[in-house]
Amino acid sequence: MPIPSDELHVAILRRLADAPQASQRELARETGVSLGKLNYALRALVDKGWVKVGNFSRSPNKLGYAYLLTPGGIEAKARLTRHFLARKMREYDRLRAEIESLQREVGGPPGDG
Repeated sequence: MPIPSDELHVAILRRLADAPQASQRELARETGVSLGKLNYALRALVDKGWVKVGNFSRSPNKLGYAYLLTPGGIEAKARLTRHFLARKMREYDRLRAEIESLQREVGGPPGDG
């Protein structure tokens, strides 16, 4: 099942807040999406002004990047996280109600029969 873009954006923003020097490959692995999809989502965050890309030198011969949350990115992370949490709580409540209904239908919790 594909990850909704808001959910992916929350995951990326949360990870970058903790590890701004994470590589795109690491971010893709940790969020469970392809490198191409991660790159597309990261570019969208940069285009929105939520993430700023900065160069830093890891060694004299190699450049790396740091993905820094902008003030707007910090606000967006908080807002998206609140929306994500509210959606997950609604899903949890619906699932719990469905489980309770199924338990009543079969006469009790699983393993009682």
